[in-house]
Amino acid sequence: MKKKILFFLLISGLSFSQQKNLKITDLQPKSEDFAFPKVSYPEKPFVENKINTFLQVDQLVYIPGSAGSPSQLVSTGKTSYSNYVYFYGWEKLKTPKNILSIAITGEASGAYPEGFDSWKNFDLRTGNLINAKDLFHPNSKKTVESLIQKSVRKEVNDFLTELKSDKNPSEEVLDQIAMYEDCFTDFTLDGIEYYFAEDKIRFIAGRCSNHAMRALDDLGSHVVEFPYKNLGKYWSSYAKNLLSDSEKIDKTSINNKLYKGKIDGKYPITVLINSINEDDSFSASYWYDKNKKLINWRGEFVHDHLSITEDDYYSEELKQWVPRALIEADLKGNKIIGTWQDYKTKKYLKLELEEL
Repeated sequence: MKKKILFFLLISGLSFSQQKNLKITDLQPKSEDFAFPKVSYPEKPFVENKINTFLQVDQLVYIPGSAGSPSQLVSTGKTSYSNYVYFYGWEKLKTPKNILSIAITGEASGAYPEGFDSWKNFDLRTGNLINAKDLFHPNSKKTVESLIQKSVRKEVNDFLTELKSDKNPSEEVLDQIAMYEDCFTDFTLDGIEYYFAEDKIRFIAGRCSNHAMRALDDLGSHVVEFPYKNLGKYWSSYAKNLLSDSEKIDKTSINNKLYKGKIDGKYPITVLINSINEDDSFSASYWYDKNKKLINWRGEFVHDHLSITEDDYYSEELKQWVPRALIEADLKGNKIIGTWQDYKTKKYLKLELEEL
């Protein structure tokens, strides 16, 4: 069943943010199963382009300006993860001046349909996605995670206490108790959703139930909010400038950034680096600017060094992916410099990228 009421409408009064010249419309062609945001920011076309490129590549597996409909792959289940994904709506949230927060709602259908709500937050000075980990001083991340975990556990434990007060619990209540006693609450900044409101930040932690148990889950997703002023001692310098409307831009991590450059000095490409996982693994997508076809990378990022494999095809005989290329490169400031090696010929080509 399609979700006609957005989850975020229940937890926040939403309105347009302060950027008068920034507008969001529906990416065309819009349909009953596809209502996706497209940003227009005439005074900063570079920022506009970066945001739209990120959203469409990340969410739709589609490169802006390439052939076909933007919704074609996700709506027909032809992405690498094979789910059918439908987008039913979006909202532009009220935020501080330097921030654009967009709430997106939809449904993904794999083995079963599952509604989702997602939030994307962008720095309007650069067009970069804002990563939660970049918002806090390195020595404060664990503390902030602990505050979030403590709040979620309290909500779960308080509800457990209420359930256990029933002297003659039904089978359904007993199932609820078992589910909440086994609830995962150790959320980290790596995987949690969040968005900016006008004077506070809200984190949205996943629910205690799996799909089969969802009907028993009266709590649903866990919303943890902090007024900006309450996190003052934990903010990084980047976050302080971001929230104070300052134009000073601090260095941030490689996560979720777009890079542009060339292979062999003559083949222009664009790369989107996804989030670096806790085990240092990551995935990325890139495309040659001429033909605009997505190519996947997988690799590790350790001590500013990237070791990447570009797969060619899956061998049924070998039961594994056969590489097309191996990439070794170093992050140097806002540049990625290294080599792209053809797996068959062993020929090395120079790789040069610069952060957009």
